[in-house]
Amino acid sequence: MSSTANKPGTIPELSVQERVATITLQRPEQANRLGPDDLAAIYDHIETVNAMPEVLVLKLKSSGKYFCSGYDISRIGAGRAVSFESTVDALEAARPVTIALVHGGVYGGATDMALACDFRIGTPATNMFMPAARLGLHYYVSGMERYVARLGINAALRLFLTAEHIDAVEMFRIGYLTHLGTADELTATDEQLTAMIAGMAPLPLLAMKKHLNRIARGTVDMADLQRDIAAAAASADLQEGRAAWQEKRAPNFVGR
Repeated sequence: MSSTANKPGTIPELSVQERVATITLQRPEQANRLGPDDLAAIYDHIETVNAMPEVLVLKLKSSGKYFCSGYDISRIGAGRAVSFESTVDALEAARPVTIALVHGGVYGGATDMALACDFRIGTPATNMFMPAARLGLHYYVSGMERYVARLGINAALRLFLTAEHIDAVEMFRIGYLTHLGTADELTATDEQLTAMIAGMAPLPLLAMKKHLNRIARGTVDMADLQRDIAAAAASADLQEGRAAWQEKRAPNFVGR
């Protein structure tokens, strides 16, 4: 176990401000690599945020040079309360819209953790590789499915079977990064995207996030989809949205 694994201030931290929650990885001296305690904390933070209806955006960010170097290889096979797969799956299924601020290197399992987010903002310092085959490790099912669903089979084959190291420009080209700008633009891009999402009507925003992810995986639940469509159609927010559009003003959505 790392000597810093259980020190205060190293476990991922959750902060909430109005409609925005942020999970921050804070082990920069170890490239923010993750251990069992970190996975359990991230999983618990996601459950906490899921129970907060006012939160519309969940961000994943980190401190230091690297975004995250993945799971601690020395802990592979060790017991843990929450698996890496279930933690990343929980992030993909999180109720709010999710944004990963991938300011630096993202490696191994962390590539799937960022990929599980709805948006991924990068800078020229962002780079990635998936070394599973080089380590003799067979990747878990949902992670491979996520790569194929979000990046396509050709990119998934390339990244998994060659362990190729790619830079930010290539990450943006294949769709891994949804936004790419200079390091100075990272905060502005994040704030602009967050404000845009947080200003949407909550009912269709969160429902469409859920159903688009299910459609991408081929697991759409038509009954649930129709219920959400009907709920939005009958909402006060739809009436407010129409009125605001006609009156050329910002809408005041209440989530009902």
